[in-house]
Amino acid sequence: METVFWGFLIGGALFTIVSVLIGDVLGSWLDGVFDLAGIDWLNPVVLAGAATTFGGAGILLSKYTNLGSTTVLIAALLIAFLVAVVVFLAFVKPMMNSEVSTGFSMKELGGKIGEITIPVPAKGFGEVMVKLGAANTIHTASSFEHKPLAAGTRVVVIEVTDGVLVVSDLNV
Repeated sequence: METVFWGFLIGGALFTIVSVLIGDVLGSWLDGVFDLAGIDWLNPVVLAGAATTFGGAGILLSKYTNLGSTTVLIAALLIAFLVAVVVFLAFVKPMMNSEVSTGFSMKELGGKIGEITIPVPAKGFGEVMVKLGAANTIHTASSFEHKPLAAGTRVVVIEVTDGVLVVSDLNV
């Protein structure tokens, strides 16, 4: 039985090392293999972690306890399952829900709060900085009320017309 545990420990460790070294290539080869209908937990990270844990727990339990081989097998399976659940809930699930895109649509800027960085004349263009998520974006701006807006003025974006943010003083 110890040979089986060593096989799982070594196999899981090798899969982890190979996936770190050539993860992109391996991911393109296995693209979609683990995407079964609605089974999110069937993820290579979870499976490799469970296999490695099963092997390691089995070896440790068989060497350092007086448990029978059936009890060691069941205990190693339970430990591997618990580790797989923790890995899925702590790492895989949050990463599946994260979004890394910094792209946005100009239409999303309507209603956002910004700050004038280059003064906007009554009839002309200046510049406004709008916070969008964790980033700041700078755009050409014009005054909605056709009143001059000084640098540092907090404004709200009323609309976007031809790539220009039409803004209004927030403090009025």
